[in-house]
Amino acid sequence: MPFSALGISTHLIKGLEKLKYLKPYPIQEKAIPAILARKDVLGIAQTGSGKTASYVLPVLQNLKGKTATKNRHINVLVLVPTRELAAQVEEVFRTFGAFSPFHVKSLAVFGGVSINPQMQALQNVNILVATPGRLIELAKSNALHLDSISTLVLDEADKMLNLGFKDEMDEIFAMLPAKRQNLLFSATLSPDVQNVERLLLNKPEVFNIVPKETNIELIQQTAYTVADDKKGPLLRYLIKTKEMKQVLVFASSRYQADLIADKLGKNGVNARSIHSKKSQGYRKETLTNFKAGNLPVLVTTDLLSRGIDIEFLPFVINYELPRSPKDFVHRIGRTGRAENPGTAFTFVNEEAQHHFSVIQKKMKKQVEMVDASDIDLHGF
Repeated sequence: MPFSALGISTHLIKGLEKLKYLKPYPIQEKAIPAILARKDVLGIAQTGSGKTASYVLPVLQNLKGKTATKNRHINVLVLVPTRELAAQVEEVFRTFGAFSPFHVKSLAVFGGVSINPQMQALQNVNILVATPGRLIELAKSNALHLDSISTLVLDEADKMLNLGFKDEMDEIFAMLPAKRQNLLFSATLSPDVQNVERLLLNKPEVFNIVPKETNIELIQQTAYTVADDKKGPLLRYLIKTKEMKQVLVFASSRYQADLIADKLGKNGVNARSIHSKKSQGYRKETLTNFKAGNLPVLVTTDLLSRGIDIEFLPFVINYELPRSPKDFVHRIGRTGRAENPGTAFTFVNEEAQHHFSVIQKKMKKQVEMVDASDIDLHGF
């Protein structure tokens, strides 16, 4: 089914073609027509399934002729749990908004950075992507008004509720007009999400896109039994011999992420680390360079990985194992996304071998094991 069959305007269709979006993913096929019809929607779909475009496209189209006349009166509000996701979603709005026949201005706001530039940037904004805390700060400062909201989107609602935003969201809901379109997207249908659904949604269209085990079958996995003192050479060996142009490396801590990136740099590999202690400016610049292919190696932690959404990421390396099998699947799921194949390598020291056996059992997949002592790592 082509995008044109979903009711998307010719202006946005041209944008989709220019950006090489060939056909809609399942969540887009379901959600786009319902959102264009101004229905409330509950969409359950895993990260990387195309859900952002599933609401960005119809929301942009529905905005035509409906923009607020008053300055600082927002038309569309998108609530997200992290600043990385806020920046990512706003970028999608900006990218497709450029193909709109009418003026659309979007902005991402979040904590951890100065509030004053965000206050100034709110002039004539139609679409605001925000984390809850910063949104409340801006509203209480009268830097924006929410009484003209026509569409509310909650993206990654499951994570927002898990991270304890409930009180803040209740405060935000009280500021919104009663009559509006509500769009709720989540990776899981947890009891918390169902409670919010009952509170927010009016006769919603519900679409539950069942994932294919995070597309694990598309991911070619290899694990290496390796001593801790050989992990660095093995990492450099894989990056160089596999000619990796874009690889995401997972570390167990912020300290370890910095250490890995530093050692790679000292051995002639262009790498940077990203974690919650880095400044927002550094994180944004690093992510932009990595996504653009200008930075071949990005070392990160589990927390920050949720803001890294790259459609064609070819390689993931688990330098250390995560605590839970679920986190392991999430890590390798950064590759093998949206029907694209990928490769995941995992380092397993002697101490972690039992834990890795548990991980394999939980994900119902046996991973090929290679003894790193059989590899000549001299010179790496």
